Parts: sequence; C-alpha cells; structure tokens
Amino acid sequence: MASSSRCDAYTLKVAAVVSFYMTAALVMVFVNKAVLNNSPDLPLLFLLLQLIIAVVLLHASAAITSRVELPKLELQTARKLVPVVSVNIIGLVFNTLCLRGVEASFFQIARGLNLPLTIFVSSIHTHSKPSSRVILAAAVVTFGFLMGVAPSSTLPTSSIPSTLSLFYGFLSSVFIALHAVLIKSSLPYCNNSTIQLAYWTNLGSVALLLPFVFLHGEFSILEDLVHDSTWDPNVYLWGSLITGIFGFLLCVAGLLSIKVTSPITHMFSSAARTVIQTVLGVWLFNDILTANRAASILLILLGTMYYTWIKSAETVAPPPPRRQNDVEALGNGRVGIPKDPDSEMTIIFNAPEEDKQ
Repeated sequence: MASSSRCDAYTLKVAAVVSFYMTAALVMVFVNKAVLNNSPDLPLLFLLLQLIIAVVLLHASAAITSRVELPKLELQTARKLVPVVSVNIIGLVFNTLCLRGVEASFFQIARGLNLPLTIFVSSIHTHSKPSSRVILAAAVVTFGFLMGVAPSSTLPTSSIPSTLSLFYGFLSSVFIALHAVLIKSSLPYCNNSTIQLAYWTNLGSVALLLPFVFLHGEFSILEDLVHDSTWDPNVYLWGSLITGIFGFLLCVAGLLSIKVTSPITHMFSSAARTVIQTVLGVWLFNDILTANRAASILLILLGTMYYTWIKSAETVAPPPPRRQNDVEALGNGRVGIPKDPDSEMTIIFNAPEEDKQ
C-alpha cells in the first residue's frame, strides 16, 4: 500500500513537472511571436529586456534561497567566458529574428537542423565518428527539414517564409550547436554551476547586446512608436515582462524535467509540446499547415526521438565522484544542463544538449 502511494506521488510529480515545462515553453513561443508581430522593428530591444529581467530574477532568487549562488564578478573569469557568452547571444539574436519572420507553427521546421548540426559539431570537437544509427537519426531530421522548406504552390505569399528568415533559422541552429560544445569547457570557470554560468551568460549578453540596440536605432524607433497612436505599447511591455519571467521559469522547468524524468520522457514531452505548438499556431495566428509541413514536423520529431532512444540505450559510464566545488550537487542527484536542443529556453538561458558521440 505504501509502495503504491509512493508510486502515485512520483507519477503526479512527473506529470506536474512535465506540464510545467510544456506550459512555460508554449507561453514563451506564442508571447514572443505576439510581441514580434506587434513590434517587428524592435527585436534586439525586446531580447535585451528579457535578458535584464533574467538577471534581476537571478538576484531575487539568490536573496531568497542559498541554493542559488551568484558568482563573483571577476575580469579574469569574464575573459575566459567571452566565447560561450558571444556564441550564446549571437544564437539568441538569430533565433529571435527567425521567429519574427516565420509562422509560429513553422518555427520548429525553420530550426529543424539543430540536432544534425549539434551531432556534426560535437563529432568534430571530440574527434569521433558518430554511429550509423546516430547518422540515420540525423538524416531523418535533415530530410524532414528539407521537406518542410521545399517550395509549395499551394501556399499564399504571406505564409511562405523568406530565404533570409530560413537563413536566420540555420544560423540559430549552428550557434546552438557551438554553444552545446562550449558549455562543457566553460563550466569549470563557474565552479561547475549551471546557475552561475547562466548568470554570467545573461549579464554578459546584456553588455554585448546593448551597443547593437543603439547602433540599430531601436531606442529611436521606440520613441517614434510611443508617439504613434496606432501602436499598442501594452503588448510590448507586458510581453517583455511575461517572456522574461517565463524564460526564467523555463530554465528551472528544464532542470526539473531532466532531474525528475528520464531523457526519453523529456523528449516525448518536447514532442507533445511541438504538436500543441503547431495546433495553437494554426488556431491563434491562422497559420497554414500543409501536408508537407505536417510530414516535415513528424519526421523531425521521429528522428529526434530515435536519437534520444539511441543515446539512452547506450551504456552509460558511472558518474564521476562529486566535486567539492560543485555547488549544485545535492543529495544523490545533481542538477544538470537541460537536454533539449530544440527548447525555447534559448530565449533566456540557452543550455542545449551536450552530445557525446
């Protein structure tokens, strides 16, 4: 009886965490899209506000709980983290520009090369050759991407993504893949703490992005919009606040999802989120879902889930002894980096999968 109660409690815990993760991810995509539709000329300022909110929330969390330990701001550490911070913010910018230019239901397809590129970059970094099954998974995902971006005469002009938007999606995938490799080498500079790395990444991204917001003239554009009676500032302000908060929650949700569930469960929840995202895109934004696009999304999901199954089925080496300076190693578990390379947590704390071939 006691065992049954524990099982039920665990099932409820997993369901709650997965629901939390899916809800946060869906809110991020659709609120982001709504704001970018409302203010397409302010993408960098929008991203800057999200990053600032993330830094503020990290400070608030550190004040509330001792489990959130912020790093000491040292110039030597900042210099060592320049590569990972630079790659992260570049990836975020291209990710935002891609979402601005494509339909919400097409966003999954536009960034469909995340997995193949991550496998490719990881293989080069580790000087190893991926297995034939991993190559097959990457091939399925790539074929799904090509099917989704193939020209279609049945689509109206407004629903056809521009070549530039697709290029932004490709570049976003490239930098997410590079970021996945750089995370591992950067963690030792942050006491092996993902929270400290997230803080450095967000704070550094604010510093790197701010000059480009000025150079792009977005503060001047904002001033002009404020005096435009047809522009609704509430969408932009509330959207920035909501995405900033939910981006922070999404980081927590991703950590919890991997800690409480298995990678397979996490990937299936991501797949379910993609399906819901597509349906909501068609419903809320009147996106057009053709047979080609539906088949594309299905192939990308199948290839990604097959890859996850392959990696989970491989023999995993025993975990290394816990480091004394790992501030997040608690009890018998360790808070790790979110393992979903397609997750929209790239909006705030991008921490994609560290693929080990």
